[in-house]
Amino acid sequence: MLALKCQTVINLIEQYFPKRLAEEWDSVGLHVGDPATEVTGILAALDVNFQTVAEAVSKGLNMIVSHHPLIFKPIKHIRNDLAYGRILTELIKNDISVYCAHTNMDSAQEGVNQVLADLLGLQNLQVLNPDKIGKLYKLVVYVPQGYQDTVREAMTRAGAGCIGNYSECTFSVQGTGTFKASEGSDPFIGQVGVLEKADEFRMETVIQEEYVQRVVKEMIKAHPYEEVAYDIFKLENPGKIQGLGRMGKLPQPVEFEELLNNIKRKLNITTLRYGGKLDMTVQKIAVCGGSGANLMHKAAFMGADVFLTGDLKYHEAQEILTLNLGFVDAGHYATEFPVVKKVAGLLRDGFKKAGYSVPVHVSENNSDSFKYF
Repeated sequence: MLALKCQTVINLIEQYFPKRLAEEWDSVGLHVGDPATEVTGILAALDVNFQTVAEAVSKGLNMIVSHHPLIFKPIKHIRNDLAYGRILTELIKNDISVYCAHTNMDSAQEGVNQVLADLLGLQNLQVLNPDKIGKLYKLVVYVPQGYQDTVREAMTRAGAGCIGNYSECTFSVQGTGTFKASEGSDPFIGQVGVLEKADEFRMETVIQEEYVQRVVKEMIKAHPYEEVAYDIFKLENPGKIQGLGRMGKLPQPVEFEELLNNIKRKLNITTLRYGGKLDMTVQKIAVCGGSGANLMHKAAFMGADVFLTGDLKYHEAQEILTLNLGFVDAGHYATEFPVVKKVAGLLRDGFKKAGYSVPVHVSENNSDSFKYF
């Protein structure tokens, strides 16, 4: 069985939730542990607290992947007579690593807001605050005749060649390559010290920033040459547009009351707060999991009928109503917890494809801090 290193888990997480998507003020990444540690089991959780740490220990799991940061502000001491210090001490004593993906998970294509929008069945999705525009690169590689498909498939499997709704996009043109192998080399074609001419294909494809290293690695592994000739160019074309919140449409208009009942079913909650007329017709819904009041104006500008979020304050609710928006406050926990199952699924799929057999559990001990009487 392959040994799974903590850094390998981090690499997989950051393919889906790149750190570049995190807000400047945020604290994301490996908070506790060593990237070289062997991971034997993972707990996916919303929060890192006494309950989740105890759960990881009881299940023999030595890594926690959480949405909310464990260490948010600089710490000055670790004291066992304080709750925060005891949590850190328990993690270190039990050799449990902690990786946190916070606002990068909020903005990412597979993250909190996308999961929330998908759960409600919203269609024609747009990013509510599209302020994270990815960078694109072009990879050009020269491949000997007969190996075009092998190299192309390796690159596209690693994430290259995605343009909008199209995948495996490449271009190639035939030409002649020349080279002379020096002493000590082991040329795939030709002889040492002799100028060789080879039928080659110039193959090119586009790559999103977060996949560049992986694509190059897989391309080199698949290429038959001892020394691979390739170039990487940074493009001016905008890459994937990501950011906080989502905006979409229900398949059919419904009354607000029906939407509220559907939200409660989908989020598995019994109560929520709302504003607006129960009999009004709604179809365009804006969502922002967690605390999203600062996006109310964007939701209104994009023509939303209702804005779903959490943690609304009294005056924020008033302001939303003045924008002719209905609102739903389903709570911070309920609007974010669905992503935990998504994260666990992404990790399981990634491990399976890579040949790792490591269990991934969804925490059974994360719960909403608020109870309703």
